[in-house]
Amino acid sequence: MSFRIAAYGVCLEQGKVLLARHVTEGGETSWTLPGGRVEHAEDPFDAVTREIREETGYEGVVDRLLGVDSRVIPAAVAHAGVDHQNIGIFYRVRVTGGRLRAEPNGDTVEPTWTPIGEVASLRRSSLVDTGLALAQILPATGHVRPTPVGGLIQH
Repeated sequence: MSFRIAAYGVCLEQGKVLLARHVTEGGETSWTLPGGRVEHAEDPFDAVTREIREETGYEGVVDRLLGVDSRVIPAAVAHAGVDHQNIGIFYRVRVTGGRLRAEPNGDTVEPTWTPIGEVASLRRSSLVDTGLALAQILPATGHVRPTPVGGLIQH
């Protein structure tokens, strides 16, 4: 089984959420929250703002921890070819500066402020739904039920 710890930013402004299109090596695309792998010895709190800067061009500050999600992606759909566990740490992040732009030489393109009401019609990663649920509910435990995967919602 492969394993990864990642930090994701939920950036909300005027009824919109900041999303970016993720492109796989095979050319498939889906929408995701800005964020990604926590590097060795990096604090997830720092990783989320680094990832937002790299993927969107924005500077941001963490307003609060929203919660943590743990999921196992079956080998049949994991790109690694083995079961993959992803621990996602979600933060509410406020954009404080910078200019919106695509990630240079990366697999995350087209960062876009998307009306929250339009998210359900997008082909997206399940972590988008998890992050929005955490931001809306603000559960005391920092945990929401896993987002069912299928249809427009991908691992």
